[in-house]
Amino acid sequence: MTRTDGYLLDNRQTEAGERFDAFAALFDPTTFRHLEAFGVGPGWRCWEVGAGGTSVVSWLAKKVGPTGRVVATDIDTSRVAVAARPPVEVRTHDVGAHEPPGEGFDLVHARLVLVHVPDRERALRSMGKALRPGGRLLVEDADPALQPLLCPDEHGPEQQLANRLRQGFRRLLADRGADLAYGRRLPRLLREAGLCRVEADAYFPVTSPACAALESATIRQIRDQLVAAGLATDQDIDRHLANVASGGMDLATAPMISAWGRKG
Repeated sequence: MTRTDGYLLDNRQTEAGERFDAFAALFDPTTFRHLEAFGVGPGWRCWEVGAGGTSVVSWLAKKVGPTGRVVATDIDTSRVAVAARPPVEVRTHDVGAHEPPGEGFDLVHARLVLVHVPDRERALRSMGKALRPGGRLLVEDADPALQPLLCPDEHGPEQQLANRLRQGFRRLLADRGADLAYGRRLPRLLREAGLCRVEADAYFPVTSPACAALESATIRQIRDQLVAAGLATDQDIDRHLANVASGGMDLATAPMISAWGRKG
């Protein structure tokens, strides 16, 4: 993800690595399925926006090979810097404020990034501008407002507590400018940005070990903010983390909506 001044989930915090691992386990299969369908291969020039971790960057590097190029950008490159070897170039970059790091890309991809970017409209324009004619744009973002619950099956006090803390998390995100209904708008926004042959789908895990790992890391990362805002007590959080660790709850994520199109 990309961090702005108001971004809730700092890449430099200890839990960020756990979150990136969980995102990879949850969403890499969906992302890679789309990229495979595009035909990403030797010689492709790719821009990975808000790279955060290394899983997608490393996958792209293997696909494009020594004749290709992968530019991985983020405001905070501390966790993707280890991938900086040919064909990967890592740059510090704010997609919502800076010009794109080049043009003529065959692929531009962002996952779980734009929902947090204050100037999302400028970011999308920048990503489209960077494509060559016929190039592909793939934007994947969550829509927490479409499915706001951590436990869709709220059948007991453990699930009620989990959903109350998820509501607090959403409140913190919204207070920092995140658009919690952004994912559903992606197909329209891609068309408005001039992309053609736009399509979209969604992935919605209802329960998995990666969902539990993501929840545990997230709550530990935002614990102080939840307490400071009066959205939870330390006792609430301790109880919830123990409930998550017990493995007895079905934990979901917000749907990740993938939208893609071609530059005309």
